[in-house]
Amino acid sequence: MYITCLDLEGVLVPEIWIAFAEETGIPELRLTTRDISDYDILMNKRLSILAEHNLGLAEIQRTIAKIDPLPGAKDFLDKLRRITQVIILSDTFTQFAAPLMEKLGMPTIFCNELVTAPDGRITGYRLRQSNGKFHAVKGLQSMGFDTIASGDSFNDLAMITASQAGFLFRAPEHIQAEHPDIPAFTEYDELLAAVQKTIQGSAQ
Repeated sequence: MYITCLDLEGVLVPEIWIAFAEETGIPELRLTTRDISDYDILMNKRLSILAEHNLGLAEIQRTIAKIDPLPGAKDFLDKLRRITQVIILSDTFTQFAAPLMEKLGMPTIFCNELVTAPDGRITGYRLRQSNGKFHAVKGLQSMGFDTIASGDSFNDLAMITASQAGFLFRAPEHIQAEHPDIPAFTEYDELLAAVQKTIQGSAQ
């Protein structure tokens, strides 16, 4: 039995930090896991910028409220869930994800947690687990599931390469160039067809 594991930002919804960078006019906040592979370095940089500009959770949540799923994402996810169980594995945070999950039809998501002060300042974050995407697919496999994984960033590569089948989706050219052995797609229909082919192939 297959479970498909998907990244969230860049695959199903726009990048939250990029949207917030555009809202605030702070270009340094545009950096994502497509640019910096070490998540701790990336998040500490973000928290430093937020503190410098006196920005907190409320300001980010106001931006998230304006974000809709990428065109075609909800339909793709609906079709995918008819042929396989789906879990979204994301390095985002529960405080960010809730309104986006509602717009996507409440799929299951494993993500992290922000630490906030009473005044709404973001003071830190708690990872559900270090290298959580990799450990999630290995945990599913330990329960007898086969996994299919897809994402667009450095932090998706571990779950993609650990899965029985893995695909890049709308990944930047430098990641595709570094990993030419991983099939790469840009359209939801292509990704859906690749998942279907994997599942059908295992049944033969």
